[in-house]
Amino acid sequence: MIERLSRGPASVHGLTEPFALSQQMISKHIAYLVRARIVVKTKRGRESVCTLRPEAIKTVSEWAFSYRRFWEGSFDKLDAVVNQMKNTEATNDQTNR
Repeated sequence: MIERLSRGPASVHGLTEPFALSQQMISKHIAYLVRARIVVKTKRGRESVCTLRPEAIKTVSEWAFSYRRFWEGSFDKLDAVVNQMKNTEATNDQTNR
């Protein structure tokens, strides 16, 4: 849905078409995106049109990137500790023989 909206505004009906979901489920999903301020929904006559807010996507992307860096750094540290433990264990095994 986000990918589709990245190409421009779309009606709720238009967003429903590619998915095997009910109109109600799509509307619920859109409501979450609106509440998260990622999408703006406006009325054009009888039709509701959704528009992506690119600045919101950028904010989410930056937030996710900061957590990605944190976790990658943490996993690198964990990997170093595990390797050190393996080396210590291997050294102890050779000493005990």
